[in-house]
Amino acid sequence: MQQARTGSHSVHKLQVHIVWSTKYRYQVLTGDVQVRCRDLLRQTCNVLDVQILKGVVSKDHIHLHVSYPPSLSLSELVRRLKGRSAKLLLQEFSELKRRYWGGHFWGIGYGAWSVGNITDEVLEAYLNHHKEKPNGEENFILE
Repeated sequence: MQQARTGSHSVHKLQVHIVWSTKYRYQVLTGDVQVRCRDLLRQTCNVLDVQILKGVVSKDHIHLHVSYPPSLSLSELVRRLKGRSAKLLLQEFSELKRRYWGGHFWGIGYGAWSVGNITDEVLEAYLNHHKEKPNGEENFILE
């Protein structure tokens, strides 16, 4: 199990499973393109202080399970991953440049699912525990 990460003023454990695909689901992520794509995603994550916990570069889509800092929004993370990898893959592989002549390598959008190790019941119990102050007063409840 991964430990919580710390920043100068925070403790966090933000994890997400992200999926996106090539435009038209063309199976172009093979061979050298697949290896280079993996390397570009790793480099981008290192620069952004994002830890790749697991990841797969399939023939026509990407799966990433990552831990990311709270200073980075999920949409910004995906924008940077897709943008940099598309730009460099299209520059480096002429066969991709011919196929994606419009310059759009990845399909529009992405899927993202938060990943956690806490159930609704555990969260409910935790919040109920903190509902009442020691002197019998109730804390302000947001519902």
